[in-house]
Amino acid sequence: MTFFETFIDTFDIFVEGMLLTFKLTVVSVFIAIFIGLFFAFLKISHVKILELIADLYIFVVRGTPLIVQIFIFYFGLTSLQISGFWSVVLGLAFHNGAYIAEIFRGAIQSIDKGQTEAGRSLGMSLGLTMRRVILPQAFRRALPPLGNQFIIALKDSSLASFIGMYELFSVATTLGSQNFDSMTYLLIVAVYYLVLVLFFSIIVNTIEKRMSISD
Repeated sequence: MTFFETFIDTFDIFVEGMLLTFKLTVVSVFIAIFIGLFFAFLKISHVKILELIADLYIFVVRGTPLIVQIFIFYFGLTSLQISGFWSVVLGLAFHNGAYIAEIFRGAIQSIDKGQTEAGRSLGMSLGLTMRRVILPQAFRRALPPLGNQFIIALKDSSLASFIGMYELFSVATTLGSQNFDSMTYLLIVAVYYLVLVLFFSIIVNTIEKRMSISD
């Protein structure tokens, strides 16, 4: 069959794998945002022990391969009767949370300190000032690098194939080995990844434009 005929013939199975890739990415990044925000607050807390905890977490994530982290979560959590899907999700969230923490930390610290002082002078607590004044601006500044991290997480989700999850990359390698034509299926899966990246890029760009209207 030609490339186009193979693409059409395998459309259903690739779409199924794409949906799993989509779910892995969205759920893991959603959790990673909360992890990142938590450790970003630890980093800027000015409490030495909390800063050390955040530094250790970020050091461990940056210093070990993602595939090792995923395997640790998979073999550790499946022994506790947690599904492979959630093992991969938590592994990806653990990994991406460290990079998102640094994104949020930089964005929060980039906001002029005078705005915190202004909020406190109006009678707001530190937490309320952070929630109503600092974080909305920080999130807007963090959005472009967050979008990039989202796309990185999408591509990193392909490592789920190494623990038997039938996501996009696993579909391509399985069909390639069955039909002795790996190159065709790898090119096809590249198209699906490009479609997903384009989809997420459009969403991020749309959000950026809407948030920049007030500028």
